[in-house]
Amino acid sequence: MLFRDRRQAGAELAETLRARQREGALPDPLVLALPRGGVAVAREVAAALGAPLDVLVVRKIGAPHHEELGVGAMAGDEVPLLDEDALRHLGIGEAALAGVIERERAELRRRERLYRQGRPAPDLRGRTVIVVDDGLATGSTARAALRFVRRGEPARVILAAPVCSPEGADLMRAEADEVICLHRPAAFMAVGLWYEDFGQLTDQDVLEALHVQL
Repeated sequence: MLFRDRRQAGAELAETLRARQREGALPDPLVLALPRGGVAVAREVAAALGAPLDVLVVRKIGAPHHEELGVGAMAGDEVPLLDEDALRHLGIGEAALAGVIERERAELRRRERLYRQGRPAPDLRGRTVIVVDDGLATGSTARAALRFVRRGEPARVILAAPVCSPEGADLMRAEADEVICLHRPAAFMAVGLWYEDFGQLTDQDVLEALHVQL
């Protein structure tokens, strides 16, 4: 099963969530996209649910000199969530990540300033918060996002993605009230393999989805 692009994937995900909404399972919904890739998916979801759309910036923490290898993630001003097993396997101490964490924190703040343009972060209290990404692999960024959202005291937290690794989806069931994933291929490999068009989104794409004018 291949999605044509993030927009099609979002439309299909939206159908599933719309059915849950008709069942009364999504009162007072708020959609939070994980940028950049999750924004194109979340835009379709928010439109179908008649829900406001906002972003939650999360940054992966890569291993020093191998930054494509994720060993943790961070959201907001929270303490980074680190994969202790991965660090032990790589023989890396937390002190060695200080430079990576500093760079990622700076990029996280840059994106928040750009995407928000002075708007306050949404109030999550009592709402059904639906965290949307274009796919779920290891779950490190999703875990950081979900724990950050929990601190905002929402009524329910739902993680939704078009495609997930079985392992990642199972792990996130301990973090979210509900995990909605359209496809859980056994031979997952990588999110991008399940899209015909998985081109990188830009900051401008995010701003347009949020209807922000510079």
